Amino acid sequence: MAVECGLMLLIPITSVTEDNPRRLRVGRLTKAHGLKGALKIELYTDAPERRFAPGASFSLQVPPESPWHGKTLTIRELRWFNGHPVGFFDKIDDRTAAESIVKAILWIEDTENAEGDEPEADAWYAHQLVGLAVIRDGVKIGEVTRLEHLPAQDLLIVRSRGRDTMVPFVSAIVPEVDIAGGTITVTPPVGLFEDVADEGSTDTPAAVVAAVDIPADDPAGSTN
Repeated sequence: MAVECGLMLLIPITSVTEDNPRRLRVGRLTKAHGLKGALKIELYTDAPERRFAPGASFSLQVPPESPWHGKTLTIRELRWFNGHPVGFFDKIDDRTAAESIVKAILWIEDTENAEGDEPEADAWYAHQLVGLAVIRDGVKIGEVTRLEHLPAQDLLIVRSRGRDTMVPFVSAIVPEVDIAGGTITVTPPVGLFEDVADEGSTDTPAAVVAAVDIPADDPAGSTN
């Protein structure tokens, strides 16, 4: 399941933000490539030729101290090297400039769906997920309160028994999302929602994310 990453076995992370319900995350710049300002891209879309067409403009998610904060980026060309997408962008003409923007997350305006297009299968907006009941083994164990968008992966924040638990939004852990039924089914690893405290332990962490092994074929770092 994936958001525009259907072949990567990731739950959709094409999502809206609270301040702009029509922004989609489409990629992340992972490292400089060569000496002419090219950058390798981790794609969060299965339509790269459309999303990264020459002239496409992206808003950037970068730290406030970054020289790129508040700026946009325009792509000149998308090429493939050894099966990996590499982007060439305006105003990035050498390796030094490329390295200054590494790890930036690329967002676009979802003008297509805003005009009435049907969203892709297995792709959801954040506002559709918030409030859904979280089901494990047929029993409700909590409710989604929000999503956190991190470079490595998206996280569902689930309120359960008065505490928040961070759940990696990947198909291995979230195999089913039923918007109509109002539920999300989870198959968490040991330690994520275990009732260890009820069994005598007093040091169960409120959120166990580090212990979650993401399958090797899930991209470390992935929405349209």
